[in-house]
Amino acid sequence: MRIIFMGTPDFAVPTLDALVKKGYNVVAVITATDKMGGRGNKKVLQSAVKKYAVANDIPVLQPKNLKHPDFIETLKSYQADLQIVVAFRMLPVMVWDMPPKGTFNLHASLLPKYRGAAPINWAIINGEKETGLTTFFLQHEIDTGNVLFQEKIAIENDETAGSLHDKLMVAGASLVLKTVQAIEENNYEPKKQDDALVSHAPKIFSDTCEINFDQSTQKTYDFIRGLSPYPTAWTTLDDLKLKIYDCRPEKLVHEFRPGSFHTDGSSYFKIATQDGFILVSRLQLQGRRQMKIKDFLNGYRFKD
Repeated sequence: MRIIFMGTPDFAVPTLDALVKKGYNVVAVITATDKMGGRGNKKVLQSAVKKYAVANDIPVLQPKNLKHPDFIETLKSYQADLQIVVAFRMLPVMVWDMPPKGTFNLHASLLPKYRGAAPINWAIINGEKETGLTTFFLQHEIDTGNVLFQEKIAIENDETAGSLHDKLMVAGASLVLKTVQAIEENNYEPKKQDDALVSHAPKIFSDTCEINFDQSTQKTYDFIRGLSPYPTAWTTLDDLKLKIYDCRPEKLVHEFRPGSFHTDGSSYFKIATQDGFILVSRLQLQGRRQMKIKDFLNGYRFKD
């Protein structure tokens, strides 16, 4: 079976690696175009998937326009039986409808819950105790196709978006292999998603990552860990943006204003919520490097 793999970030690499090591015939990889970055914007930055493909002698396609006739003709020339999508962009019908065995996607939620670009973040922000992975056939509307297989994953009480990302990244590779084998053997029963259970996970922007401390400690804590390490929840300290990476909740009755800062200047730094505090353990003040709280307090002088 000839397979074309589509993906871009680190999240997709373990799945591609699993396919290759299992002996599947990955005839080409489609990934994002190279970007310029680094100091002075002079360094060519390749996607994680491209780096893996190049290292393993897999042909790489990097189309700017997925509908361009030249790309479509090139794609047809690979005569793929199946296409697999892991963390890529939305595909036009002419692309996902091309292979005879279809095109399926790996999504980091238990669809139809958390359709959208940021399912890992929103599951934690919303205080979920469980999430998972879904493989499903693509169709016209994004994340709405018939489900092939799912796997549930527990969300720990102190889970961050980063740690959950890494768990799902590894588990996703196994679920994709299971799906490919089932398609190869024609041993699967696609199930329609239940529209009554739909929830959404829209893309998150920096402006919407500002922390609202005028809510419960738990909700505040869930918001912070759901955005750590990226794109990172933030507040302001002395008119500078303060990103919070690690913290823990402390429920405690008090009369302080939510959002007020409290510190002994050497060992702790905490921020009041409605019913307690957020104890910050790792942060980054605008213009400075990321650091542990004791290192930060050792060198920072608060304004009066």
